[in-house]
Amino acid sequence: MRRSMVLESVVRVVFPSAMVLALYLLFAGHNQPGGGFVGGLVAGAAFALRYATGGLDEVRRAGRVPGRYFVGTGLFLACVTSIAPLLLGGELLESGKIKLHPPLLGEIKLSSVLAFDVGVFLVVVGLVLMMFGAFGEPAVPEDGPDPAPGAATSRSEKR
Repeated sequence: MRRSMVLESVVRVVFPSAMVLALYLLFAGHNQPGGGFVGGLVAGAAFALRYATGGLDEVRRAGRVPGRYFVGTGLFLACVTSIAPLLLGGELLESGKIKLHPPLLGEIKLSSVLAFDVGVFLVVVGLVLMMFGAFGEPAVPEDGPDPAPGAATSRSEKR
């Protein structure tokens, strides 16, 4: 496949912008449209752009951590934030809020829903990275499959 320098340049500019938009959607999702799933889909679309321009190597260069670590961390975070209210005497998936007053930032409200959304975000991004890894890997190694022991290696030997 022939690579386009224009497309690669555009994707190098759009990719960071799409990742910032994904993070904005993740954090704004509690009070506005968005959330972990939508933010993860936008981040996945950004990785799809990288895959379209440079293939699997470009995706691996952009997302240096393998997708399975994102999925595992996201599932752990989502499960812990779901089950923790049960351990504290509440109901499953019950949310809690904390107000912080850090200097220079004013008042910040944190909700346990944000931790759940971050878990969903990580699962979606991890699954997208795993999907591109599965599509990008050759089914058969480029130097060919290993012949079985004792198998004929050329046509003349098969006859």
